[in-house]
Amino acid sequence: MKVKQMGFTLVELLIALTIVGILTSIAYPHYVQYIQKAKRAEAQATLFSLASAMEQWRLENNNEYTNATLGSGASAIFANQVPVNSSATKTYSLSVVADKTTYTLTATPVLPQDADECGTLTLNSTGIKGAKGVAPDTQHCWE
Repeated sequence: MKVKQMGFTLVELLIALTIVGILTSIAYPHYVQYIQKAKRAEAQATLFSLASAMEQWRLENNNEYTNATLGSGASAIFANQVPVNSSATKTYSLSVVADKTTYTLTATPVLPQDADECGTLTLNSTGIKGAKGVAPDTQHCWE
């Protein structure tokens, strides 16, 4: 009577590992790209929310953007990070440069792995969007 052994041969195991390796090498870069795009979208949404807060500040302070601050102090109008929840892992730092009539909002990636091809995102008081990275054009970064 013959006993049939159950299990995988070494060749079958190596073929399966090769297939998994090929799929991983294709899928992982796309996964990283989608994560970066999601973080960038969150930063963009936060910049728009901050722009709204800046307009509210101007309405309440003699039609001026001067002295608007970010952070957690009593005079702060908005958070200084993305995500705005301070207990979450910070992916972008927010900053504002404002004078009496204009402002520029900036979202800078905190860690190199958070940065994508668009790098630092900007939004100013006239609604002009910018990106300081290696992306081919700004429009691509704000899609």
